[in-house]
Amino acid sequence: MTVVPVTSADLDAAEVSWFAALCSDDYQFLGVPDGDLRSSFEHCRDITLTAEAQGFRNILCPSSYQVGQDTLSFVAGMAPLTNSINMLAAIRCGEMQPIMLARTVATLDHMLKGRLTLNVISSDFPGEKAESKFRYQRSREVVEILRQAWTRDKINFSGEVYDFKDVWTDPAKPYQQNGGPLLYFGGYSPAALELCGEHCDVYLMWPEPKEQLAQRMKDVNAVAERYGRTLDYGLRVHMIVRDTEAEAREYADYIASKLDDEYGRLIRDRAHDSASLGVGHQARARDLADQFGYVEPNLWTGVGRARSGCGAALVGSTDQVLTRLEDYRAMGIRAFIFSGYPHIDEAEHFGQRVLPELATCSLPHAYGRVPDSTPPTPLGTGDRI
Repeated sequence: MTVVPVTSADLDAAEVSWFAALCSDDYQFLGVPDGDLRSSFEHCRDITLTAEAQGFRNILCPSSYQVGQDTLSFVAGMAPLTNSINMLAAIRCGEMQPIMLARTVATLDHMLKGRLTLNVISSDFPGEKAESKFRYQRSREVVEILRQAWTRDKINFSGEVYDFKDVWTDPAKPYQQNGGPLLYFGGYSPAALELCGEHCDVYLMWPEPKEQLAQRMKDVNAVAERYGRTLDYGLRVHMIVRDTEAEAREYADYIASKLDDEYGRLIRDRAHDSASLGVGHQARARDLADQFGYVEPNLWTGVGRARSGCGAALVGSTDQVLTRLEDYRAMGIRAFIFSGYPHIDEAEHFGQRVLPELATCSLPHAYGRVPDSTPPTPLGTGDRI
């Protein structure tokens, strides 16, 4: 039987998160700007507070250079306004000097009393077009420096990009003393998998057919095993859930009903990750979809017509969505980051229909952990592959 080892196989629960639309990514109709849903602090604050009230464990705060709110400033502003939800902050490796980033993150971690996780991003900067290998090398060095800053008295590091000798780390010690915040990471290239397998905690994927997801999990697990480590796995996917499948599919058609495909292409192309391997796989899923945009039962690729990055949604009734989530959990996926349009409305739909039926948790910290004796969760058969 084919298996995918997971760290938290003993947890009968999942980390269920929502998405704060910091990067001007909230619509009533896909690709149609809406002034009431623009990326303001107030609107994104309200998304976060709604997610917390509904019971989501975490909220992803994305990052963009062209549009929207600054991620770390937003997280700081939300610290005194929230009580239970974790803030999953995207950090673009290299945009801030690593030791300064370590101190900033540590300060945020204290403000949030440990309610901070990080999504490690490797991307070009404005005006830059770097090779993928260099970008991931830069990210690797940033992560290694962060780990030193959070766990040692001094930083001593010599790499291709950064060089530090005997730099004191006292201001950079985070609230979380087990290696600092949990690190999420997504990427498809060999260099990306190498970085994730050696240093990160959660491998985050975008929606594709289950066979492709399973292969990505196996690939990064093989890297982690070489370093004597295990990972958790996450899925970032949009959500449309209603009482019946017909209602959900009707709403999917409704939000796409005013989308101009040429304008949608411009939205995708303006993103810095528009030419990435991951975005290419999202485009391939759209190409493989049926005439209604479904590439698998309940997996609708229409969202990707109007955004780069995560480009598909689970669309269905409460029971159908729960079944699909159980399929993913049977594969070994333990973290889910959902979103929907508009974000506040869909957080409430999901929170009222699906969340009460799910056992939720916060993922355990993986820093320095090694495989245990817990049997890995098997991939199912049939439509669970």
